[in-house]
Amino acid sequence: MTFTVEKMAAEHISEIAVLEKECFSLPWSENALFEELSNENSHFLVAVESCVAGYIGVQEICGEAYITNIAVFARFRGRGIGRALLKAACTAAEERECEFITLEVRESNSAAISLYESEGFERAGVRRNFYSAPVENGIIYTKFFAKSDK
Repeated sequence: MTFTVEKMAAEHISEIAVLEKECFSLPWSENALFEELSNENSHFLVAVESCVAGYIGVQEICGEAYITNIAVFARFRGRGIGRALLKAACTAAEERECEFITLEVRESNSAAISLYESEGFERAGVRRNFYSAPVENGIIYTKFFAKSDK
């Protein structure tokens, strides 16, 4: 089967909340995810096959894009879903004329780091003890977009 990437809608929220619990020690609640639907600075995308396979959340302010979370259900990993979500989010942020897109990643998450680096993100710094449960440094990765001469 193939998947599509589309804007997050209310019908995706319950599955995304389950994914949050599977992937993160401090998951977003259904209410928190639902609130993002009406936040004009939020741009959440989902990968859908027969159900939600993964999602990415981006918040933008003043031409800067911040990836809040990216996650793929374990049973869907290794099929390019995370990469497709990341590319779609980057493309959309660049089209909205953001100067860059950035995120934090656990320093032990070598698979995610490899993905980000392969998509043009560069290490920009460290947030000491950024994560809890367990405590771990967050590595900041940023991708700058080429400026156009509009």
